[in-house]
Amino acid sequence: MTAPLTAAQLAALAKYDSPTICNAVELWGLRPRNMGYMNQSIKAMSPQLPPMVGYALTSTFRSMCAPRSGDAYGSIGAQLDAFASIPGPPVIVFQDLDEPCASATFGEVMCSTYQRFGAAGLITSGTGRDLAQVDGLGFPTFTNGAIAAHGYCHILAINTPVTVGGLTIFPGDLLHGDLNGVTTIPTEIATEVPEVCDEIARAEAIVLNYLKQSDVTVAGFNTARKECGDMINQLGKKLSGK
Repeated sequence: MTAPLTAAQLAALAKYDSPTICNAVELWGLRPRNMGYMNQSIKAMSPQLPPMVGYALTSTFRSMCAPRSGDAYGSIGAQLDAFASIPGPPVIVFQDLDEPCASATFGEVMCSTYQRFGAAGLITSGTGRDLAQVDGLGFPTFTNGAIAAHGYCHILAINTPVTVGGLTIFPGDLLHGDLNGVTTIPTEIATEVPEVCDEIARAEAIVLNYLKQSDVTVAGFNTARKECGDMINQLGKKLSGK
C-alpha cells in the first residue's frame, strides 16, 4: 500500500492547476487519456479558490423520499467518524441517486461541519444551496447546480464506490480539483507529479516566451513548438519506461 502523502506533499500538488496535473499524469501512461477526470457536469461553485487536494470519503445520497428510519441528518456523525479511515484530509464525495435530482445535497451547516472537522472540500453529482454562505467559508464545493430546498436529504451508504461526473471514485482515491474540474491522481506516482508539472511548465514556456517576442513567424513558432514537444515526449518516455 502506498504511504499517505505528507502535508507538504499535498501542498506541492495544490500549487498546480488541474490541467497541469492531468498533463503530468498522462505522461506515465497508466490510464487512457480520456479517463481519470470528471466531466463537465461537475463545476466549481467557488472558482476563485485555490486547488483542492485530498482523499475521497464517498457516500450515496437521496432526498426525494424520507428515510425509512432515523433522522435525515443522522448519518453525518457516521461520516465524521469515518474521517479516521481516510489517509489524509477528506474530500466528501456524494453520488445523488435521485434522477432527476430532487434537492440540495449540502448547505452552509453541513459544509461548516465538514470544514471544522478537517475536510478539504466537497463534490456532489447533485446540487447545493447556501452558495454565498459556503463561498464565504472558503470551502471548495463542486456540484451539478443549485436547488433552494433540502427535501428529505439522507445518506444511505458511506465509504462505498460512487460515480460522480462520469468517474467512479473509490474510498481513499486522491483527488485534485479547481475551476477547471476534478481529476484523480494515482497514488503510486503522486509524490513525483509536482516535479513533472515543473518540467511541463518549462517546456511550455518555450512556446509562450517565443510568442511574447516583438517579431514572430510561423517558422519560428513551429521551431519553438517542436522543441517544447520534444522535451515533453522525452519526459514521457522516461516516466513510462518506453
